[in-house]
Amino acid sequence: LEFCICCSFETIIIYSKLSIHFQYTFNRNPDNLKIPQGSGGAEAGKTLTDPNLTMIGGSVTNPADVAKVFESGPIDGVIVGLGGKTSDVGDTMLTDGTINIMNAMKEKDVKRIAVITSIGAGDSKDQAPFFFKVLMATAMKKIFNDKNNQEKAVFESGLDYCVVRPGGLTVEAPTGIVNVIDGQAGSITRADVAEFCLDAVTMEDFPYIGKAPCISSVGGTGWVKDRSKAARGEE
Repeated sequence: LEFCICCSFETIIIYSKLSIHFQYTFNRNPDNLKIPQGSGGAEAGKTLTDPNLTMIGGSVTNPADVAKVFESGPIDGVIVGLGGKTSDVGDTMLTDGTINIMNAMKEKDVKRIAVITSIGAGDSKDQAPFFFKVLMATAMKKIFNDKNNQEKAVFESGLDYCVVRPGGLTVEAPTGIVNVIDGQAGSITRADVAEFCLDAVTMEDFPYIGKAPCISSVGGTGWVKDRSKAARGEE
């Protein structure tokens, strides 16, 4: 499978996966991409280069730039991990950029997409911790308006989507455990979120297509794929 990762200021990918999947990454400034903490280990912070990774620069709000990615080669699925302060990227970047991506997907008949939003978006408001709800109503009000509109666009797209709502993000090493949360979500590493998104676009029978699961590595039940060492019988 070949897939594209569209990202803004925060690249949410698993470094070790680059040797398995031939990928395209679309970023405003590819030269700024670094090996991520957590999954990057001792290489974290170094410039991200890999023969299996094609990095394409451009703005996700420019349909012509987005189209360049889909003209670069066959794509089977897309992971959208857009982010940034509204003061830097505007009030509607998440929605506008995601719509541009989905339009390009439809033109190329690409069906599978995973879109990372956040705990607290859409109907998951009550799953956010109290302090986070306060931020959502104040300092983060604009970004959550954009996230909510982004999710609505995905829900109405007709694509095989999974909207991924992670709990509090950390930069620790991946735990290999991803739980789908019905109640208040805890924390989760960025690498574990990335694993979940990779499953969403590569697993034919992924159980959360057409859904918007809240995920964390702390608490909750529902996701049966446990990649921890204990689950593999290695400890």
